[in-house]
Amino acid sequence: MKIANDNENKEEEYKAFLKNIREDKQETSNFAKLLFTIVLAVLCAVIVCVTVVENSYILEKLNTETADNASGFVKFYKKEQKNFDVPFSPKRQNILLLGVDSNGTGANIWEGTRSDTIIIVNIDPKTKSINAISIPRDSKVYLPDNKGIQKINSAHALGGVELVKKTLKETFGIKIDKYIIIHDEAVEKVVDALGGIPIYVEKPMRYNDYAGKLHINLDKGNTVLNGKQAVGYLRYRKDGLGDIGRTQRQQWFLRSLFEKLHSPQVITKIPEVLNICNTYVKTDMSFYELSQYAAFARSVDENKIELATLPGAPNQRGYISYWILDPQKTQQVINRMIYREKPTLDGTKFKAGIMYSPRKEEEAQAMKEKLAELGFEVNMLKITHLSHTRFVANKNDVTVDFLNWLQKKMPELNNMQFIYDPTETFSVGSDFTIVLAEG
Repeated sequence: MKIANDNENKEEEYKAFLKNIREDKQETSNFAKLLFTIVLAVLCAVIVCVTVVENSYILEKLNTETADNASGFVKFYKKEQKNFDVPFSPKRQNILLLGVDSNGTGANIWEGTRSDTIIIVNIDPKTKSINAISIPRDSKVYLPDNKGIQKINSAHALGGVELVKKTLKETFGIKIDKYIIIHDEAVEKVVDALGGIPIYVEKPMRYNDYAGKLHINLDKGNTVLNGKQAVGYLRYRKDGLGDIGRTQRQQWFLRSLFEKLHSPQVITKIPEVLNICNTYVKTDMSFYELSQYAAFARSVDENKIELATLPGAPNQRGYISYWILDPQKTQQVINRMIYREKPTLDGTKFKAGIMYSPRKEEEAQAMKEKLAELGFEVNMLKITHLSHTRFVANKNDVTVDFLNWLQKKMPELNNMQFIYDPTETFSVGSDFTIVLAEG
């Protein structure tokens, strides 16, 4: 009875922690979590186009009208195409992804807009790996060019992408090689252009924000989401899980999006998608460069993708709320994710943690036994509400290389998303935590 009460107390403490911390972090973006969706949609569209050109028999199966619709783009691609066997630049590169809001003026959509999503993607062609750092939009920084102390998301509004790049360089020492900026209307228009995205809605979703013009009315079950519904599905957070639930839904949505983009029926819709991108996506990359990044993305092993958010804590100053970055842990994240610093292991055995949903208890127990056989001390914690299965590194010594080694011993860990979280949100008193959710 005491054990049961202890578990209930731990769960209540965990829920309280999520409410006080996680829900503060979720305000870092109204459009956050959607940016990767569209960037990947653009890259997938390019991948599909490459496939069309390299496998012309697909077009031959389409009728004449369909082929004519796609022919303009195919001719353009063939004109621009170069040898894809040319090695990708061996140098590590930093790509800046920005998601900007509407300025509400009907003027230039790229002027005076805040960057509510800021992600730095570090790619390493040699190891075919990707690291991505998300920077909370409310991060308190000093903007160059005498712009003073501001939230980092105001940099784009005050000086465009150049001021954002300069801020990242002077604040974090990160040099940006290329950038992609996406307007927040792109998600809705791309989904509609593709004819909707099939998805399983895991629960009824009802929410109305008249000021923000966001209305969500989705029933549980299989459905095909149109553009507005997709935005609502991805932004919904009134389920007690905040960003945790939204992240899970993003993963499910991306899986369905990938399947849709790789179907032959989508080929004729690619020109329309690219026209939308031409209006709502801004980049300093040429089409050829985009195709090279797309080809690179296609070759990346899912097990070599690492994600992190710059750590800190919320702080209220009057009516202004800031995200105060933790200097030491922020530098630790940058050193690991951007400069790829490798820790020197001293042979100490890591402590393992398993956090699991009630329906995953049998799977969690089996995993505990396997970890114990490998010599790991294992802590366990049952949580009623969890979403998105993942592998969380709580200590800097726990690397993707370690996970790859562990996957060879435990194949059930394959394709598990790798998260680096020095704040130890999911530590369970452990160096790494395996989160087993129902989804």
